[in-house]
Amino acid sequence: MEQIYYIQRFRIMQSITLQTARQLAIYAQGFYNSPRNNAQKSDVKQTIKTLGALQIDTINIVARAPYFSLWSRLGDYDADWLNQLLAEQSLFEYWAHAACFIPIEDYGLHRRIQIEQWRLPWYQHWYDNHKAEFDAVLAHVKKNGAVKSSDFKRADGKKGGTWWDWKIEKRALEYWFTSGELMISKRINFQRVYDLKERVLPNWRDSDAPDLETVYRTLVLKSIAAMGLAISGWIADYFRLPKKEVLKTLKQLISENYLLELKVEGWEDSAWALPEIWEGYQTAQKQNPDPRFTTILSPFDSLIWDRARTSKLFNFDFTIECYLPAAKRKYGYFLLPVLHDGQLIARMDSKSHRADKKFEVKSLYFEPGVATDYNLAQNLVSTFSACAAWHKSPELFIEKCDPPEFYETLQQKIAQRE
Repeated sequence: MEQIYYIQRFRIMQSITLQTARQLAIYAQGFYNSPRNNAQKSDVKQTIKTLGALQIDTINIVARAPYFSLWSRLGDYDADWLNQLLAEQSLFEYWAHAACFIPIEDYGLHRRIQIEQWRLPWYQHWYDNHKAEFDAVLAHVKKNGAVKSSDFKRADGKKGGTWWDWKIEKRALEYWFTSGELMISKRINFQRVYDLKERVLPNWRDSDAPDLETVYRTLVLKSIAAMGLAISGWIADYFRLPKKEVLKTLKQLISENYLLELKVEGWEDSAWALPEIWEGYQTAQKQNPDPRFTTILSPFDSLIWDRARTSKLFNFDFTIECYLPAAKRKYGYFLLPVLHDGQLIARMDSKSHRADKKFEVKSLYFEPGVATDYNLAQNLVSTFSACAAWHKSPELFIEKCDPPEFYETLQQKIAQRE
């Protein structure tokens, strides 16, 4: 039983179990309860507000990362709602943890950081070496309106892809986007559409951006709230804030008794939480003592994007193996962790064959000690089938399972659903 002490305004939890720490993180990230069956467009916006940022990635072996991370929490929903929210300026794109969709309400916070810190060496190197071309691209947007990178043809006729092979106009667009001169007004077939900041947000004035001290304080609090509980290194990583500023801000919040100190079994460092998040978790736990929810995660999901946090919280060591040479991959190309009843129990290498309407689980590897029984098979097949249906690839098939003796149980459950 956790010991709770009251110090000044807020109670300080002296000790909690690792299981409680996991559940608190899962609650804060929106995984405590199963999704309801009638997700609305407003749920997409609320989910992103809760997380603070939704990471973007272009890999589409399955649905791209931001769409998949929403499905993990909401279940069946219309993926185009995310595109609509961006086009409506309810969201904006910028660098947070990485490239992310961010609630428009937080634009001022990130704009202040953008103003102060955006001149990274490689961007400045691009501009210094191609000033005339970069200025010409910005002038083109000012004169002709919003553009996509594909509107500019490569002089060499090649098709660029990775960032080091970008055509000069793409680099110019990214430079002006990073500086804040351009914003992403919408996406068309996932391609960014760039336009002037003053056309995307005509009422914004940079003088409205808060000062840096306020920005750091607000983003530190938002990151702790989104993670449920956090040690100092996790806080810096969530929005990629300067560690020195995070430690300074955290020290101030602690001195104000603004945070709950959590002593997690087996951890040397204290973790910190917001009282309102802890109280919300306690309320959820009274209604449902343990999370009963099975879902699949994108490797870029904010629950697990910090691999050190994932390892410490879940004893789950995870690597995105698609960036490794094939010979060095242990589990597969594009691995999706499986979250079941509050624990990461497996990783699966999957692909949606959209043209053939098939959803392939190439391999499914369970963590040591997982009870691979009939009930688990039923939960997994139900979840995999729902994911396949949302991908419009409804025919589910599993190629490989470890442990191999669980393969037949899974196949039986698939057959029963057909």
